[in-house]
This record gives sequence, structure tokens and C-alpha cells, in this order.
Amino acid sequence: MQCGSLNHKGTIMKIFSEIIRKTGHTLQTISQKFNNLKDSGSDQFSCFYPGTQSLFFSYLFNRIFSRIKINKKTKNKVFKLNEQGIVIYTGKYKTLFEFLYFNTVFKKEALPYPEIGFDFNFFLLQPVKKAFKITLWQIIYFFQHLKFKTPYASGYLTTELTRGRSGFVYLIEGDEFYKRFVKSKPDPLFLLIQLQNKISRPVFFVPSAIVFSSKPVRSTPGFLEIILGSNEKPGKIRRLAAIFRNPRKIHVDISEPVNLREFLNRPDIRDLDSVYQAGRLRSYLTDLLNRQRRSVTGPLLKSREELTEEILTRAPLQNFMKTYARENGKTIEQVHKKADSHIKEIAANYNLNIILAMKKILIWVFKNIFEGLVVDEEGLDRIKEDSKKAPLVLVPCHKSHLDYLLLSFVMFNNNMPCPHIAAGKNLSFWPLGPIFRGGGAFFLRRTFKGAVLYSRIFAAYIEKLLAEGFNLEFFIEGGRSRTGKLLSPKLGFLSIIIKAYRTKACEDLLFVPVYVGYDRVLEEDAYLYEIEGGKKKPENISGLIKARKFLKKKYGKVYIKFGDTISLESYIRDKGFLPSQIDENTHKALCRTMGYKLVNAINQISIVTPHGIIAGAVLNSFGNRFTKKELMEKVESYMNILTFFNAELADTLIIDSELAFNTVLENFISRKFIEFADEDEDEIEDTTRFILKDNKRPVLDYYKNNAISYFIPASYTAVAILETDTFQFSSQSLLQTYNFLEKFFIDEFSFNEEITGEYHISQCLKAFMEDGIIVPANKMEDRYNLTSEGFRKLKCFSGFLKPFLESYKTALEYFEKYPEDKHASKDRIKKIQSLGIKMYKRQEIQLKESLSKINYINACRFFMKNGVTGMADREEIARYKEIIEKLLKFTTF
Repeated sequence: MQCGSLNHKGTIMKIFSEIIRKTGHTLQTISQKFNNLKDSGSDQFSCFYPGTQSLFFSYLFNRIFSRIKINKKTKNKVFKLNEQGIVIYTGKYKTLFEFLYFNTVFKKEALPYPEIGFDFNFFLLQPVKKAFKITLWQIIYFFQHLKFKTPYASGYLTTELTRGRSGFVYLIEGDEFYKRFVKSKPDPLFLLIQLQNKISRPVFFVPSAIVFSSKPVRSTPGFLEIILGSNEKPGKIRRLAAIFRNPRKIHVDISEPVNLREFLNRPDIRDLDSVYQAGRLRSYLTDLLNRQRRSVTGPLLKSREELTEEILTRAPLQNFMKTYARENGKTIEQVHKKADSHIKEIAANYNLNIILAMKKILIWVFKNIFEGLVVDEEGLDRIKEDSKKAPLVLVPCHKSHLDYLLLSFVMFNNNMPCPHIAAGKNLSFWPLGPIFRGGGAFFLRRTFKGAVLYSRIFAAYIEKLLAEGFNLEFFIEGGRSRTGKLLSPKLGFLSIIIKAYRTKACEDLLFVPVYVGYDRVLEEDAYLYEIEGGKKKPENISGLIKARKFLKKKYGKVYIKFGDTISLESYIRDKGFLPSQIDENTHKALCRTMGYKLVNAINQISIVTPHGIIAGAVLNSFGNRFTKKELMEKVESYMNILTFFNAELADTLIIDSELAFNTVLENFISRKFIEFADEDEDEIEDTTRFILKDNKRPVLDYYKNNAISYFIPASYTAVAILETDTFQFSSQSLLQTYNFLEKFFIDEFSFNEEITGEYHISQCLKAFMEDGIIVPANKMEDRYNLTSEGFRKLKCFSGFLKPFLESYKTALEYFEKYPEDKHASKDRIKKIQSLGIKMYKRQEIQLKESLSKINYINACRFFMKNGVTGMADREEIARYKEIIEKLLKFTTF
């Protein structure tokens, strides 16, 4: 029994020993497998997306994502960015859709594409073999360490990123915040900051978003938004519906990459602990993404009633209304009622449905009346990018009622919100008033004089719009230009905007000069009527009905050009001021200099059309007769000046200038501006003679003035050369006359305080030398000889000033004839107009276009500011008359 027992124990020991041996072999095998898995890189964690290998999913993803287009300029922001550093795409909310989109599309486009998803789990999208390896590896690791291994603790994320893979991180998610804040789960941004501190290559965060709807987010979501998700964060159903119903409305937006190294080196960031740096980085990136979305949808849209309540209940305005009520003997209830009526009179009622309906109507209208819209796409992209930094204040020139419609249409059609537009109260008539309000227009009175409460309410409304982040649009000229050239800046609304900035309504404002030009304006006849003294007809429903006749005509092309943005914060800082240090006088000076800066900026981007050049050449011809050859010689000189100064030319001039000029000439003949001198002639040759119809000169003057800003320095210089009355002169001898003309016509042509007269003269002399007008004197510095041909060409440039000199001459006749304050301002202009007609009939003035109401107003403003107010100022009147008569000699052939 004992022996049997021992044998039994021996057998058990052998079995046990064999089990240990085999277990050890198994553990050794598992350990080896584990080590192999450890080295398998991306197979270890499910936060790595290897790309779909399923034919079904591959087809599905390509089918869906190909419907969402991304433009080339957006893709260029990340082109080869991974060669400069580590690329981390950044979204606001956690969404698998955005990750898969950028992975699929950018991979196909050979752009850096995300493969690492921070806090994403792609387990179900992994191939079966890889999913098995990930599971097995985690099980083995768990049995060895009694916990699962994370990509943070293992160093996997940093290793893969430094190997050249790109990542995707999201910033806001409730559950993840709880895990980070309460359970100390690793923060991806903290990890990336630590990585940046260890490596020399920069980490680039690329704020990226797919905007599924241009509709602004509303402060009170509707039922469908609650069920299907908001426009900002759409649900799966809403997202798919947008993709298959109207994918063209989906906009992929990528902001300029954020260099993490540069961010960490900022003075306000570099001394913080890494945890706090991560918090500041998250806020900064979130703000960028919010701005990015607002550049497409606009800010949070509140109802008109909500905005009204927020404006009228603000403490500063409440205190003002209490004081106003007390000083004017009114109850606070009466003042509140009046304030509420003012808001209703002023406020816009932004409505996307109205905008969408108007877009369809405008597409049809523009197609019927214009040959095309020539839009500065590069400038539009630039201001869209700038709109992510601060609210934009669009400052277009004002030539037509179509200006604001065109600008809103172009912006909305290019995935930007329509701006809030400052419109005259005269446009608030039914039915256009409610439509304009729905498109973002708010209305203001022509004058705030005596309306203390109204002006304060209006200012509070503007402050609120800027505080909410809306883009604004206003016309620096105040009203439409009836002369074709830019008017002097009107500073009232600009002053309100700058005051709003000073009261910290926003951190900065970005002014955008905008040029809107036409081959032919719709209001041509009305402008001619008003310039010649006719009373402006008020806008009303009958005018709207009559406007339908324009839909049967073609008005050429429209040109829209965007200038560089001007930061108000930078402008004030460069002037050496802080907003809190600006007193009332400084504020006025600031508004004045900014106003002229904006006008000059618009002039610099004005687009010269062949209509403007031909009109100038026709009007500056001797008498009213000319040949085509004589006309084209002037055109050639004008083109030489424009080319020298890098003027913005219409596309037709760039493509084929000869064809463009011939087309305009034929157009002017068909419109009976000019006619053949020989009635039997019907073909245009170089020797063909034309007659300019005298009553058409004011119309042509309008189109000439569209391009006149480019010729004014040359005109001043030409007059100064002719005044020397010698064939040899120096640049210094021209300066006195040049400076006088610049000041004399300061109300006609904007004065640029940043450019000296010496600089203008030197540039014009260089241009004249290239055109053969002057040549350098032999071996003499700063001496020039006028060529015989040059004398004739100078008259082509000096002629631009003749109608203005004749208008000012007429105004002086009035001041010589009547005592000071004999007439009110409106009656004064009427008297000057009547006097001008008599002088024109007596041939004391020669040009029909000099009978301009606008010129007379500017002339009166200049003379009254400079000591000429009536017949008592005989000496000053005589002095100016002598100067004008002398200058007129240099402008006449």
C-alpha cells in the first residue's frame, strides 16, 4: 500500500513538473509574442486609424466626402506643412465625421492627413487582424500589470507624431472635460506642450471646421434644432441631409496654422505652468474656431426684441435717459417710449430667408442688366481671413443704389455673412424698407442736429452690433457721387464707430476700403439732372416700378475690388495714443485723418475702365472736333501714366486694350455722345472725324471722373511745368504751384498727408520722361527740358482741371456780386447756377460740365474757409480771380 502510494505521488510530481515545464514554455511563447506586438507600432492602440480596407466603406466614404468641395486656397494652407513640423488638426467638438473627411480627402490630395485621433476609438473600423492584435496585446498587458495601457502613458502618441504622422484633437466635450478635471485623465494639449518643449520642430495646430449651414446660430433654438442638432453642431441626420440635398452650401474652412512654439513664447504665456498653458491654448484655439465659424455664419443671432431690450436696459443708457427726462421735463416712461420708437426706426431685422430670396432675385437681375461681375477673389479671401480677427467695417465708394446689394450679394455668395449696412432713412419706404432690414440694413437720419436722445440711442445700437461681432458697412462719402469721383469724407458715422471702439465695444476694428465701379451706372440720367441743378427725387414705390425698364438693358461690367484692411487699434497706436487718452479735439483729428486715409485707399484700388479713358480723351480734345488718331494719341499718353503708376485696370484693357477702346468708341456713337462729322461715313478709320455733342459733355464727364484720381498728380505737375513758361525747369521750381493746387482743390480730390508734393512731382517727371514729354538737361542735375511734342501732351493732362477752375471762377463771381450772408446756402448755390448759365452763354466759361452743382458747393466751401465770404473781401477775390485766369491759360489748347 505504501509502495503504491509512493508510486502515485511520483506520478503526480511528474505530471506537475510537466505542467510547469509546458506553462513556462507557453509563458515564454506569450512573452515573445508580446514583445513582437510591442514593436508592431500602430497596431497597439485603436486611436490610430489605418484607413479603411473595406471596399464597401471605401466606396461609401468616397461617395459622401466627394460631395463636399474644398477650394485650392484652403488646401494650400496645409500643403507640405508636415515637412516643416508636426501637424495637429483641431476641431471644436468631437465628431468622427470630420476626422474621416480630412483623412480621406487630404490623403487623396497628397496633403498631411490625420491618422492619430486623440481620445478617439477606431476599434470597429480596424481590420479584423489588427483588432485581434490590439485586443490580445491589451489582455496580455492587463494580466502582467493589472491595468490597461494607454497611448499617453506608453509614449505611443509622441513617438508616432515625431515619426511624421499627423493628429486630430478636439477641444470641447463634456464627458472628456469631466475625466480631465475630476479624474485627472491626460490632456492632449498638455501632452503636446510637453512634446514641443522636448523637440526643435514646431507643432502646428490647424483649426479646421466643416460648416454645414450658413445660417447663424440663434439664441433660442427651434424645435428642429433641438431634435436634429443646431447649425453649429448638427446631428447625423441633419448632416447627411445637408450632404445629399445641397452639398454646395457646405463650406470647409481652415484657418492659418498656429505655431505652438511661437504661442508658448508669448510674454503672457511663457512663464505659466504647463497645465495653465494648456488651458490658455484651449481657450485660444476655441476662440479661433468660433471666429472661423462666424466668418461664414455671422455671430449669434438674437431677435430684434432681444437686442432692443439689451440695448435699452444698459446702465449707461438708463442713466442718460433719467438725466434727459429730468432736464427736458418729461417722465421716464415718456423717454422710454421715445427710445423704443427710435430703436424701431433704426434697427435691422436680419432674416436669412429674406436674404436667400433676394439672392435668387439678384442673380436674375444682374444677369439681365450686366455683362458680368468682376470680383477681386484674392481680396475677398483676404478679408474673410481677417474677419476671424475682429469685426469688419466695409467702406465702399458710393456710385449707385446697387452698391450695397452687390457687395452683400458677393459676400454671401462666397460664404460670408451679409454686413449690417448704414442706409439713409429715405430708403425705409414700403416695401423695400422691410426687405432691406431683413438683409441687414439699419436706417439713420441725414442729420442728428437737435436730436440728442436719437443720437445717443443710435450710438448705443452701433456699440451693440460691434459688441456682438457683426460686420458693418457704411459709405464714407455720405451719399452717392453724382460726379463720378470720390467725394470728401463725411465723418459723422465714422466718429460714432471710433467712439464705440474707444468705449471697448470690441478689441479692434478692421476697416476695409472697397471699390465698386461700373462701365455704366443705372442712375446716369438722374445724376445729370441733379448736377445741372435739378432737385433730387425722393425714393418711392413708383420709382421702383419704373426701374423695371433697366432689366431690358445691358450696362456693361461691374468691378469690385477690396483693399488691405486697416486696423483701428494699430492706427491709433501708431499715432501714439491710447483709446483712454483721446480727448474731443484729438478724436476729431483722428476721424479726419482716418476719413481721408480711407478715401485715399479707395482711390488707390479704383479700377480704370476703357469708358473712363475714352471719355477723358474726348473731353480734353480741342473744341468739340477730333479724329480717331488724335483721340488715340491722348489715350496712349493716359495709358502710359496708368501703367507707370501701376493703376488697377479693367480686365478688358489687360486682355485686348485696342478692342476695348474700339468697343467703347462704338458704344459712345450708338448712344449719340459723339457722331460722325461726315454723315455718309459709317466705318471708323484713323482719319475719321467726330463731333462731340455739347449737351453730352456732362455725361462723359461722369465717366472721366471715375478714373480722374490717377491723373490728378500728373495734372498738377503739368500745370506747374507750363506755368514756368520756359522749356527748361527744375523740379523745385514746380513745388509752389503743385502745393497750391493740392490745397486749392482739397475738397475736390482727397489729400494724402502721408505723401509729399516733392514725391508726387518726382514720380510724375519720371513718367513724363518715359512718355517723351520731357528729357533730362545735359550734365545738369534736377533740370529738365520740355520737348515740342511734350508741350502738346501736357495740355492733355492739364485739361482735367479746366472744368473745376471754371466752376470756381463762377463761384467767385457770386462772392464779388453779393454781400456776406445775403443768401442761405441752398439759395446761394441756385444763384451761382443761374450765374454760371449766363457766363456759359456769354462764353466767359467754355465747358458745359463746369456748370456743376457739386463743384459749386465745393468751391463755396473752399472760399468761405479761406477768407472769401462776400463782396467786402475784394482783395482776396481779386487775388483768386487772377490765379484762376492764369491757370486757365495752361488748360486750354
